[in-house]
Amino acid sequence: MRSLTVIVPAHNEEEGLPATLESVFRQTVPPDAVIVVDDGSADRTGDVARAFGATVLTPPHNLGSKAKAQNFALPHCSTELVLAVDADTVLAPDYIERITPAFDDPAVVVAAGNVQTRHTRTVWERGRSVEYLFGFHWHRPIQNGANSPVVCSGCCSVFRRDVLAGFGGFPERTIVEDMDYTWSQQIAGRRAVYVADAEAWAADPETLTYLRKQVWRWMAGFCQNVRLHLGRLILRKPLLAVWILLAMVEILTAPLWWATPVILAATTDQTLPSALGWWAGTDILLTVPPLVYAARRRKLPVRRVLLNIPCVYPAKAVNLYYAWKAVWVELVLVPLRLSRGLTVYEKGRAPTPLAAG
Repeated sequence: MRSLTVIVPAHNEEEGLPATLESVFRQTVPPDAVIVVDDGSADRTGDVARAFGATVLTPPHNLGSKAKAQNFALPHCSTELVLAVDADTVLAPDYIERITPAFDDPAVVVAAGNVQTRHTRTVWERGRSVEYLFGFHWHRPIQNGANSPVVCSGCCSVFRRDVLAGFGGFPERTIVEDMDYTWSQQIAGRRAVYVADAEAWAADPETLTYLRKQVWRWMAGFCQNVRLHLGRLILRKPLLAVWILLAMVEILTAPLWWATPVILAATTDQTLPSALGWWAGTDILLTVPPLVYAARRRKLPVRRVLLNIPCVYPAKAVNLYYAWKAVWVELVLVPLRLSRGLTVYEKGRAPTPLAAG
């Protein structure tokens, strides 16, 4: 098996870190080294990591982003592969065993597994669970089959270390390093892959405050990458550019779809309740079959998964608001030099916006 180092950036993760490290140290194929970057924590994050036997690195001050914390650890890695794990993500026991064979192909430089939600307690977590089931069992396999994954999720991706180091480490120029690296490597002619059978569970937003911060970072980062990479994607990786452009079309046309019942009621003989019924029925018809398939693949109770569908609509509303905000700020105001865009990494769980975990 290939040698592998796990890097866990952590800022004030005393509570969530034990589950992450327990999953790392219980791998069927154990890593050669585990490094926790205790990035300016005010709690016992470092002590927890040491208790598990991890190597703890402590920067002289909070570095301000996950990518910077990961880069602080990168010079301490000498293995062929590096697995970056968020401090609130839990890996399946066979995660490393299932994902490392992807690197038998020398063209593969980054690989990511199937991410699902750890908890489904609140409306926001339940909505995210639907989004993940749909995305990781519909969009990702199609993109992977076309050799054009849009992103290798930063919470549990494996990297070929020499290529990562040669690139300058985890990208710090955008607010979402995982998408930046995924696109950059494909533009360079290398491969990013999705490994469906390697499973991980991430702790997702349990409150609207957390959701807003996370979605704003994701959407702003997506648009930053569009601004930075789209021209080269069209020239060097046109199929990936197609996925990106389709995502942009979806963002721009989503308000029209959401307004369809009102438009139908105003322009046809349909009443508003009738138009709403038609709209909801169509939307559910497009959503249910992939969800049933995903639930069966993951061996989840289908009824429980389907009952979460109503929760996805509040989450979609938040996504749409911040997607449009990101388009306006990152693709209009920044090029006009009227804004710097989003530059502060803010995850939303830590008491400070400079959370690296």
